[in-house]
Amino acid sequence: KKKARVSCSLPESSWEERLANAVTPLWRFPYQEQLQVKYESQRKILQTLASRLEELGIDAQKPGGLCCPLQPVVPSPIINGYRNKSTFSVNRGPDGNPKTVGLYVGTGRERNIVCVKANHVENIPSKHKQVAQCYEEFICHSPLDSCILFHEGGHWRELVVRTTSRGHTMAIITFHPQQLGQEALATQKALLKEFFTCGPGAVCDLTSLYFQESTMTRCSHEQSPYQLLHGAPHIFEELLGLKFRISPDAFFQVNTAGAEVLYQAVGDLCQATGDTVLLDICCGTGTIGLSLAHQVSKVIGVEVVEKAIEDAEWNAAFNGISNCEFHSGKAEAVLPQLLASWEDARPLVAVVNPSRAGLHYRVVRAIRNCRSIRRLLYISCKPEGEAMRNFLELCCPPDPRKKLTGERFAPVLAIPFDMFPHTVHCELLLLFTR
Repeated sequence: KKKARVSCSLPESSWEERLANAVTPLWRFPYQEQLQVKYESQRKILQTLASRLEELGIDAQKPGGLCCPLQPVVPSPIINGYRNKSTFSVNRGPDGNPKTVGLYVGTGRERNIVCVKANHVENIPSKHKQVAQCYEEFICHSPLDSCILFHEGGHWRELVVRTTSRGHTMAIITFHPQQLGQEALATQKALLKEFFTCGPGAVCDLTSLYFQESTMTRCSHEQSPYQLLHGAPHIFEELLGLKFRISPDAFFQVNTAGAEVLYQAVGDLCQATGDTVLLDICCGTGTIGLSLAHQVSKVIGVEVVEKAIEDAEWNAAFNGISNCEFHSGKAEAVLPQLLASWEDARPLVAVVNPSRAGLHYRVVRAIRNCRSIRRLLYISCKPEGEAMRNFLELCCPPDPRKKLTGERFAPVLAIPFDMFPHTVHCELLLLFTR
């Protein structure tokens, strides 16, 4: 087998190389080879789905043993530095510095975690690396320790950096308060603000600087509010001619240019007519629904993150879009109620874009049992994971015991999109009809 071309040089078995291999395992491959690797992995997923459907008594075998035709992987318009959001950890570095800001090599289970600076990682833009370097400089001069294990004390934790093609930069710093009082916390916030506005960190030119006091690994705005220390409360992005407002914890596809290509394909596959109603499940800031609103009579969006719904409503109003309504809450609570009483005669098309955890069973059941939904587009960032369970629930024969009484769906087309160059991940768009 011919050796893959190395796209940049790193010392063999250096910490930098180990991080590149962990975070971007395909970084050595020319881009066309990366696409081929991803095509093969998606093909195996569709073969698995076909086999699982056969076990359920459904003849799903198509040419190549696939459950439906698979198109070539759609390439990303941008290959390097495409990420608009990066999360950096704080932990012990290769040199023993406990305040290293970077990404992990190793695992907690093996107890061999090392935090390595991400300066050489190809999918992270230079602006994110710059903010991470400045944050490290700040905490290294702070008398407060980094918080590596909650029960061992320490304060400085994660850094999230979000950027947009409009040149906006948002930094969100997570801090464990431990036993600090309000006065001590206020001092730390003032020092952070001063560093990033008047000190060495001013070079980052932050649009927004947020601070979150968190005693948990992951904390929502509702659990612990994001505190704006400096700048504007939101950053803004443009997508398919529309302007979108982004809050600190709102979901937005990590590859903006790739998202435009994906959403255009969703619009084509919806086959929407002027009287179609589009159901946008896990809608985030409303990007999919709003970008397709001009094709349909109405958009209904559902999203669990309250701040994202506020963004979606603002986005609709700002862009002069009046045929959208957004519902805040868990999809498994909102959707069954919404569809149980559905009597609208207009054709209903559903688009779902869940997290890696996939859709809750009650969401799948509500979709299956709603006769009006004849066309479903499922966007999955991990189709080999929990999404596979969803595919089987959508396509299995009716099962009264599981309250799946609706006619089953069938997969008819799969299109992979390379939203994550240099990694093994792909975004799979699967079209189901019935």
